[in-house]
Amino acid sequence: MSILVNKNTRLLVQGITGSEGLFHTRQMVAYGTKVVAGMTPGKGGQWVDDKIPVFDSVKIAAEATGANVSIIFVPARFAADSIFEAADAGIPFIVCITEGIPVGDMMRVRNYIDMKGVRLLGPNCPGLLTPGEAKVGIIPGDIAIPGNIGVVSRSGTLTYEVLYALKQKGMGSSTCVGIGGDPVNGTNHIDVLKMFENDPKTDKIVLIGEIGGSDEERAAEYIATSMTKPVVGFIAGQTAPPGKRMGHAGAIIEGGSGSAADKIKALEDAGVKMARHPEEIPDLLR
Repeated sequence: MSILVNKNTRLLVQGITGSEGLFHTRQMVAYGTKVVAGMTPGKGGQWVDDKIPVFDSVKIAAEATGANVSIIFVPARFAADSIFEAADAGIPFIVCITEGIPVGDMMRVRNYIDMKGVRLLGPNCPGLLTPGEAKVGIIPGDIAIPGNIGVVSRSGTLTYEVLYALKQKGMGSSTCVGIGGDPVNGTNHIDVLKMFENDPKTDKIVLIGEIGGSDEERAAEYIATSMTKPVVGFIAGQTAPPGKRMGHAGAIIEGGSGSAADKIKALEDAGVKMARHPEEIPDLLR
């Protein structure tokens, strides 16, 4: 089984005619994902690779094709409006790959999707992968195999490293979810942990965090009180100096909080086995 996406997912790509959207659409189709429509204003009536119809609006695309998931590949200045449009069209699950969206825009987005009851993954995330069923985003499809390990991560590249390390040991994933590292996002560690806890085909979980914010500490509280499945963790940025921004908008340590040491201690206190390096994760899962 899987969470969020599977072989029945009907995907709509917002920004399909742009270079990033087109490249990754072809990758998702090659993996076997059912990409049923694309949307770019003013490009309605065109076709991508003679297979995927392009529409002028998400609402028309969803009504015509039955799309139930949307993925967004548009520039940051248009991304908030793209999320609003997908939510208004009744798409229940939206994945936003775009990075660099202003925090103010994301605060408006978060308030709106909560009101509409829509789930957003991202922004500034690699998307998600259910091995053997569906790839929605930019996670390489060949680095993971189907299995019973759920993976949730704030870091894109570390996600790839962990999935490949698992594959090398013959260990597969039920679903891998990249939540992104921005300070305001649509889905956090706890949201995904709840889904994995309720998924009968997920037996173990890998949680990948990084410095900045308190998301991992809150996840530790949830694991300690509500999780029955074993969790293995890794925190990136263990050597980052305080006060220095490290890539992601959310990866900054301020005011004595958000450090790797604090997160590691909180997770260990919750019973999570913590890896010093990503390569240790498969052995800890055993």
